[in-house]
Amino acid sequence: MDETGKIMAQQVDAVDKPPKARVDMAIDTTGPESAGERYRRKRDYLDGFLSEKPTGVAPTEPGGEVYEAVIEALKGIYDPEIPVNIYDLGLIYGVEVSDGHAIISMTLTTPNCPVAESMPGEIELTVGSVPGVGHAEVNLVWDPPWDPGKMSDEAKLEMGML
Repeated sequence: MDETGKIMAQQVDAVDKPPKARVDMAIDTTGPESAGERYRRKRDYLDGFLSEKPTGVAPTEPGGEVYEAVIEALKGIYDPEIPVNIYDLGLIYGVEVSDGHAIISMTLTTPNCPVAESMPGEIELTVGSVPGVGHAEVNLVWDPPWDPGKMSDEAKLEMGML
């Protein structure tokens, strides 16, 4: 601007390119560590969180040893018509474990399921063999009815629904 307030323009043939920004230019490099050491990706904070087991949880509570062993046993039982385990399929509605007794509330995909008679017995045998469980009982329920929305994402992926 000149003294009258007019903006003055100047024509140029070329302008030097500005330098590329670099992390080490933006930080104090006088410290004992280099920029690479300071800004290297730190260990993912979720690693420790996900590998840590819950503390102060009774073995029969969710997160406890016996409860989780029952869930793993249920994940080992597969629906004979669908290549997905009954837990990820969403057939298990509830698991209660107390004093060596496990109660499993579950449903089947349809009331006319061909394994309606054999599946509860298989589950009772499998869950009853889990260390810490002396007796298992299966309650077959039909309300709420099963639908594909109850499936885990892993099961949906296996079935080609994702």
